[in-house]
Amino acid sequence: MLDDFFTRALVAGIGIAIITGPLGCLVIWRRLSYFGDTLAHSALLGVTLAYAFSLNIAFSVFVISAVIALLLLNLQKRTRLAGDSLLGLLAHSTLAIGLVLMGFLSSIRFDIMGLLFGDILAVTLQDIALVWIGGFIILGILYFIWKSLFSATVNYDLASAEGMKPNIYNMIFTLLLAGVIALSIKMIGTLLITGLLIIPAAASRNITNNPKQMVLVAILIGILSVTIGLFTSLELNTSSGPSIIVIALILFIISLIPLELRGKLQKGKQFGN
Repeated sequence: MLDDFFTRALVAGIGIAIITGPLGCLVIWRRLSYFGDTLAHSALLGVTLAYAFSLNIAFSVFVISAVIALLLLNLQKRTRLAGDSLLGLLAHSTLAIGLVLMGFLSSIRFDIMGLLFGDILAVTLQDIALVWIGGFIILGILYFIWKSLFSATVNYDLASAEGMKPNIYNMIFTLLLAGVIALSIKMIGTLLITGLLIIPAAASRNITNNPKQMVLVAILIGILSVTIGLFTSLELNTSSGPSIIVIALILFIISLIPLELRGKLQKGKQFGN
């Protein structure tokens, strides 16, 4: 069954959607969308180093993304710059360094479009195993730290006062984000992985009423985005990664309809009174 390239892409994409669902919700709740984008930009440097030193791409991307995440946490304590300024500095600096190093490696042929936008149709059985095993580990760790992480998201000072050590769990969370980017860069690409993290979670927020529902619906929307996006790319002969993100965007727009209806009902009640 997994001999077919499309089936492999579908299995890998669904695995990524399951991982990005809960992580994306935390990114939305913590307002860390640009942070995810920074890690995704740094992934290009990780890929360049992987080619230069013949390393595993996922491992190299994880190491670089983890270093950037920890560097950000350290810089926040040492400088007076705002968080968004530091994120912008790190995002564009790592992207530029990666592109400059790529220029020195003239003997190696880089697929720039594949790095930026991914090629989920080219996944192998090894990639599928990496996504599902790595995803299981990421979700297991996230489940273990969820309570403390969610408490720190709601009220950082209260979580700290109750001895939950939010700084440690924040660091673990950033490493988990680095992990999911490393797992998915080959399939979704550096420019699109943040979209798969944020858009399904944002759409879920529009139509759910509690955190548990939001996580489950975010996973469902992610799976629908991958499935419909892959079938669309096959039928219309479009790029698979961008097609997935476009479908996610369409689902987000659809999720706005209940909000519009709710707003009209509330206005109707006000005028009725």
